[in-house]
Amino acid sequence: MSEVTGVAVQTPAGRAEPNPGPVRPVARMGDWIRLGAQRGADRPAVLRDDGSTVTFGELESRANRLARTLRAQGVDRGDRVAILAMDGSGYLETVFACLKLGAVYVPLNYRLRAGELRTLLDRAGAGVLMVDRRYAPIVAEIRAELPALRLVACFDGPCDGADVAHEDLVAAGADVDPGVPVRDDEIVALAFTSGTTGLPKGVLQSQGMLKAMVAGRHQQYDLQDHDVRYGSSPMFHIAGQMMLYGHVMRGIPSVVLPKFDADTVLRWLGGGRVTAAFLVPTMISALLDHPRIAEADFTALRTILYGSAPMSPALLRRASDRFACDFVNAFGAGTEAGLQTVLTVTDHRRALAGDEHLLGSIGRAAVGVELRVVDDDGRDVADGEVGQIVTRSDTLMSGYLDMPEETAAAFRDGWFWGGDLARRDAEGYLYLGGRAKDMIIRGGENVYPVEIESVLAAHPAVANCAVVGRPDDHWGEIVVAFVERRPGTTVGADELRAHCRSALASYKVPVEFRFEDMPRNASGKILKRSLRERLGEVRV
Repeated sequence: MSEVTGVAVQTPAGRAEPNPGPVRPVARMGDWIRLGAQRGADRPAVLRDDGSTVTFGELESRANRLARTLRAQGVDRGDRVAILAMDGSGYLETVFACLKLGAVYVPLNYRLRAGELRTLLDRAGAGVLMVDRRYAPIVAEIRAELPALRLVACFDGPCDGADVAHEDLVAAGADVDPGVPVRDDEIVALAFTSGTTGLPKGVLQSQGMLKAMVAGRHQQYDLQDHDVRYGSSPMFHIAGQMMLYGHVMRGIPSVVLPKFDADTVLRWLGGGRVTAAFLVPTMISALLDHPRIAEADFTALRTILYGSAPMSPALLRRASDRFACDFVNAFGAGTEAGLQTVLTVTDHRRALAGDEHLLGSIGRAAVGVELRVVDDDGRDVADGEVGQIVTRSDTLMSGYLDMPEETAAAFRDGWFWGGDLARRDAEGYLYLGGRAKDMIIRGGENVYPVEIESVLAAHPAVANCAVVGRPDDHWGEIVVAFVERRPGTTVGADELRAHCRSALASYKVPVEFRFEDMPRNASGKILKRSLRERLGEVRV
């Protein structure tokens, strides 16, 4: 047994120290804070909205201390440490503590409901969970069903539902890097996608994959020594992690806010200090519509990187006119395959100078990415024809957790098939043509219709249902549900919306319900393409 502030935790027995062979310590991602601090240990690594900062030296010290305490609690190479929290410096130091140990961090979407979180924690086999106070009651509700979970720590002090405060874990450890060697082929992160069949996929991410993703961003995103950067994507998203990793490795400050808030972000971006930002289109729209946008000073803002959801050319032109900065569009199956295409600064300048068709493009293959557009049999399609994007690169996942069939389906002869459809022009620019798996992207969040359909189908008044996405200027896409009622029932939209809210994260709940007979093919399958055609007539 080992103890931290009176909390006893059973240390796993029978473990032999692994011997992975010689590894250069500098190869670890866990070294990146120390390397970033070479530009100055007193240089800010994290800027917070209350005016406080965390320096590179402080971040390295706290990550070392936390890693040492977790090691004393039995966390070893390959063990899973889950995180359920909004963004903050504690989140970042927890991730780096795991990277120093060779442990696997498991970022969880804080918008999920209790049942969804229980499924993910159970599948991950997480032994440790770091949680914000606001989510601790949810953890307490499901903890009895998670026998592997032996330690829960609360980021913001002692709280009901947690065993110990995160700060006490940090204070209990020595400021000495644990020195655990980590190979590039070792899994260091487990990221869950939304479930397409009721069972979410756990994406196994190696250190080599994540290192290659960061390297690609350094080549494509124009990081500079004087930068102060803000990334809106939450740390439970791969985009949020990659932004912060790149900043830490380069030794430049990051503005870290708990979540996107238009008032707060406008104050930072329009305050004459932030030089670059990552925003999804819905956030750009919210900022442009803010009543105080005219008062903001964007003279320091050099670049806006956008992605994670479709962005209309009209919105992009509005943003260019108001922010008067450069733009970069990043596209990819990030969690599983990293960055795949980039519409560069030069491309945007060209588009705004007259080649407007490029405003609708997702760009060309990213640096280090081999990309093809193919038919269902893997044959290259001609320019102008729609096919599926497939890629090969060093940024591919290692597979899906305990899903060998799904892993085999995602990879064919070394190529990753992500399900995105596109056409390519003669210059190599790609234009999205839809999604083979009918995925909906609402405000940067991936929404899979089958998950929502399974919840709707459980309602006693629903005979049949189908969920599709409808284009939306603000959200990119919104969720629309078509429903056929059972005979003799009169269920309405409000009742079905409440039913969905009880089982699904809010962003998955349909915004619109349409009660009508649905088209089917000869075998009885509902024709979703025809449903999308119906949505040309918008109904509230």
